[in-house]
Amino acid sequence: MNQFHFHPQAHLRTVLPLLATIVLAVALPLPSVAAEPDRLVVYSGRAERLIKPLLDSFQVKTGIHVDLLSSGTTEVVNRLQAEGSRTPADILITNDAGSLERARELGLLRPLTAPEIATAIPSQFRAADNSWIGLSGRFWVVVYNTTLMKPADLRSLLDLAEPRWKDKIAIPNAGSEYLQAGVSVIKAVHGDGRTKQFLTGLKANAGTQVYGKSSQIVEAVAKGQVALGVVNHYYVYRYLATQPGAPIAVLMPDQHEGGMGAIINISGIGVVAHTKHAESAKRLVEYLVSEEGQKQFADLNKEYPLHPRVTADPALPPYKTTRIAPVPLTTLGKLREPAMALIEQAGLR
Repeated sequence: MNQFHFHPQAHLRTVLPLLATIVLAVALPLPSVAAEPDRLVVYSGRAERLIKPLLDSFQVKTGIHVDLLSSGTTEVVNRLQAEGSRTPADILITNDAGSLERARELGLLRPLTAPEIATAIPSQFRAADNSWIGLSGRFWVVVYNTTLMKPADLRSLLDLAEPRWKDKIAIPNAGSEYLQAGVSVIKAVHGDGRTKQFLTGLKANAGTQVYGKSSQIVEAVAKGQVALGVVNHYYVYRYLATQPGAPIAVLMPDQHEGGMGAIINISGIGVVAHTKHAESAKRLVEYLVSEEGQKQFADLNKEYPLHPRVTADPALPPYKTTRIAPVPLTTLGKLREPAMALIEQAGLR
């Protein structure tokens, strides 16, 4: 006989995002101009400063006006699901492949047929049916203070759980999509036991140095409040672009023989299944994956362009020589919930 077991933590994981979606729907009214054919509505889980300059460039180039609604990735995906066929959204942009895959599984995105996309973006950075397409890549790296440690002091992310790093680490909070994606990859490579051990040690070593923004982690490391932190690489290089004398540098972990490889993730885009402006939406996707659009991701954001003919900022670690964890981006959606369960079990907040 089947039994239903009520798990309070699992229930909270279901209810809290839904409540956040309700709050978001009240706080962010639907754009009233969505019905106009020369306008697009973009729901974005990315920080506005990272995506708005590119949308502005598209608007200037095409004359198609873009209304941007920004919030957390989980909130915008939940909002799309709640709105269903009534949504005014034409485009979904997120900062994480797992969220895009979840949106695809929920039927919120439509497949795209466009030779330009297949040429511009390698298949490992796209859904099989092109319902989501990667726009830019980032590595989850260690940022360290060059006066407090040497790169030889650390080889793997898993080493951060060792007692010698107590009170020397800054980490993202449990709600971070970056943390959730990183833990998903570690779980896929090393299994639950090793991952939980890592998270328990990470929590103990970070103490109160837990932040809601990656930029805050970089700043804490730069000020010497901690020796190191875990962030997406571009936050470090954006900081150095404005403060080139800061005593910080990037350490790419897990590059040694037998190491799991660096954790990579992408920002990406999908056309909403219920869009009323499919052709204009497709034009925006094509622009963002074009060489012109990809160059902006590289130049403005210090991210890795995914177009093979566009080069990254030369200050970044070379992508071609970086050893990458062998976990397909398309699996991050299924790994998200189990990873969040491990994060909760470890007591991370």
